[in-house]
Amino acid sequence: MRNISDIIEKYLKSIMHESPEGTIEIQRNDLADKFSCVPSQINYVISTRFTLEKGYLVESKRGGGGYVRIRKIELPGPTSLHTHLHQTIGNEMGQAAAEGLIYQLLEARIITEREANLMRSVTSREVLALKLPYRDELRARIMKAMLISLLVK
Repeated sequence: MRNISDIIEKYLKSIMHESPEGTIEIQRNDLADKFSCVPSQINYVISTRFTLEKGYLVESKRGGGGYVRIRKIELPGPTSLHTHLHQTIGNEMGQAAAEGLIYQLLEARIITEREANLMRSVTSREVLALKLPYRDELRARIMKAMLISLLVK
C-alpha cells in the first residue's frame, strides 16, 4: 500500500493536470481534513515533492485565509532547451539539484525512466568520490554532456 505522502502528491498532481494554467491553490487545513492527516503532513509533501528543482514554484500565505499556490514550471521548447540546461546547470551542480533536474526531465517525458536511472547513478556522490567543489564541477560537466547527447536529434 502506498503511503499518505504518495497519495497526497498524486492527488495534487492530478488536480494540477486538470488546471488549464497548471496552477492550483489549496488550503492546508482543508486538504488535511480530506486525507485525515495533520497539516504538517501537507507541508512535508509540498516541501519535498514540489520543489523548484523538480519544476514547481510554491507560494504560501499563512493565517486564517491562508493558502498554498503550486505552479508547474514548464520547460522551454526544444530549440531553447539546450540554453536553458546550460543556465540551469552552470559550472557546479549539487546532487539534489541534479536529481531535481532529472526528475523534471522525466516528468516532462524528455528522458525515459531508464535514462533517468542511468543519470542518477552516474552523478551520485558515491560514484563521484571527490572532495567539494570538484565533485559538483564534475557532476555539472557530466550532466551537460549526457543531456546534450540525449537531446541532440
